[in-house]
Amino acid sequence: MKTLNVRERIIKTASILFYENGYTQTGINQIIEEANIAKTSLYYYFESKEDIAVVYLQRKHVLWMSQLAYCSIGKKNTKEIILEVFKYMDTWSKEVEYRGCSWQNIFTELPMDHHKIREQVLLSKNQMRKWLRDTIKEDEQYNTKEANEIGDQILVLMEGSYILSQIQKKAWPIKNAKKVCARLLS
Repeated sequence: MKTLNVRERIIKTASILFYENGYTQTGINQIIEEANIAKTSLYYYFESKEDIAVVYLQRKHVLWMSQLAYCSIGKKNTKEIILEVFKYMDTWSKEVEYRGCSWQNIFTELPMDHHKIREQVLLSKNQMRKWLRDTIKEDEQYNTKEANEIGDQILVLMEGSYILSQIQKKAWPIKNAKKVCARLLS
């Protein structure tokens, strides 16, 4: 097994802790201890815990966007592509025991002065919004205005179903959002 360099150990350790325990419940000393590094090493690579969280969210974003591309493979139309995203959300939510959306989780617990994280969350959600709108625009039955409106509605369904499935610890919110999405795209 390849040993991770110090920077990667910091990111990997912090990413797990942020997702499992929450951003505010994860301290610098805990990251240092669990990554098995010196404090000076952490501050060599990162100025603050917020900077580590930004990298965590950036990496989550890359993974999420690649998953969206994967959902598109072999699908015949827009409806199939977007419904596949809901299928993935359902599967992934079960795998992580309904821990929820990384961006929603970190955003809801942020102190007001954490602007770098807020900007990263907004960037990720806006890129998701753009992906939905662009995917729907590929379907010739929708004009740009309709595609944008439907894309925004689907984004609300996705985000709402994520948080509600986390609260309920059940799959029904995502499954129902998928059904509503299917009707929107009919």
